[in-house]
Amino acid sequence: MKKFINTITTLFRVPDLRKRVLIVLGYLLIFRIIANIPLPDVDLNRIQNLLSSNQLFGILNVFIGNTLSRLSIAMLGVGPYITAVIIMQLLTMVYPRLKEMYYEEGDAGKLKFNQYGRYLTVPLALLQSFGFLKFLEAQGVIFFASPFDLIRDVILVTTGTIFLMWLGELITEQKLSNGISLIIFSGIVAQAPQIIQQALVSFTLSSLNGYIIFGLMAILVVAGIIFISEGERRIPLSFAKRVRGTKLYGGASSYLPIRVNQAGVIPIIFAISLLLFPATISQILATTNLSFIKPISVVINNILKNNFVFASLYFILVFAFTYFYTAITFEPHELSLNFQKSGAFILGIRPGQETTKYLSQIVSRLTLFGAFFLGLIAILPQITQAVTGLEFAQIGGTSILIVVAVAIESIRQIESELAARRYEV
Repeated sequence: MKKFINTITTLFRVPDLRKRVLIVLGYLLIFRIIANIPLPDVDLNRIQNLLSSNQLFGILNVFIGNTLSRLSIAMLGVGPYITAVIIMQLLTMVYPRLKEMYYEEGDAGKLKFNQYGRYLTVPLALLQSFGFLKFLEAQGVIFFASPFDLIRDVILVTTGTIFLMWLGELITEQKLSNGISLIIFSGIVAQAPQIIQQALVSFTLSSLNGYIIFGLMAILVVAGIIFISEGERRIPLSFAKRVRGTKLYGGASSYLPIRVNQAGVIPIIFAISLLLFPATISQILATTNLSFIKPISVVINNILKNNFVFASLYFILVFAFTYFYTAITFEPHELSLNFQKSGAFILGIRPGQETTKYLSQIVSRLTLFGAFFLGLIAILPQITQAVTGLEFAQIGGTSILIVVAVAIESIRQIESELAARRYEV
């Protein structure tokens, strides 16, 4: 804690960094203003009821920066951009050229890769805004007097998404944190006063034990997230000695850090996207007049509204997607080749195929813990409410995971900026 306070106070003593912090805060203020400008002809009470009755849309609201609850002109938040990035990463498995661009062409290749992601965001935002607005119209949340009103709102929502994507990149340029992550972070934090107010209003002496349990669970959850997020397996590396001219190079030792949670919150996003599909389809089917289709909608809704079934499906999907995403982003074969090129090797392991096999086993074992951890975090709201018996006591494990991860990453970047200026943190 003392180190954190020293880092923040030192940060504001440096004029350049202080200016960049104020710029970032200004951008976040703009985001919060945009997030509170509702679309025309919106019934805000109905959208609140929809979010409270549908836990899936409540979770989605977290990821897009709490913009859905206000049905603002940026109600999709940065969701389409995140989806576009995920699609681009999945395409690297299909198209070798994209994989080569991202992994082998350095910063220039990654810039080009990210540019393709921005292009893909536009059609995704158009499609998602149209589909979601039609769904909300069927729910009576929003009313369109003519098709032109629908087209107007689709353009407004798409423009809001593109604006937030641009705003996130401006924040990233300040080199204090990732802009997209910080936008989601600020959206989650903005809900804190409302949650505190709800907790104070519902407090009674008979519920004191529940509040104590809630507080202890919150502390344990934060500590557990920090422990797992920072946890890593360090594989020792040695570098072979090489003679170049009259000089001797190599012979040093280092290590390869492999994180327990390699995938971050991406598997949870995958799981939400997959669960949203049947939920949306069932809601659309419910608006039809065909008698043989409506029972299908009722069955799907009953399955998703069952807390035990929903939590089980959510846990299984997050667990499976953690393995899937880790397999995409972590390639033991590529690492093994890079070791050989740089003259590095793992003690007791032969270079080449043996190294690849060894790294695959290590990652597989670590991913087991990471997948279980993410799955548990995903279903934590249901567990917390069942244990405490409080209506509001839904510790958003995913929300806390995002907040803690973004805070840790921001502190790291700030410390690196301070270290570059030779300030002691």
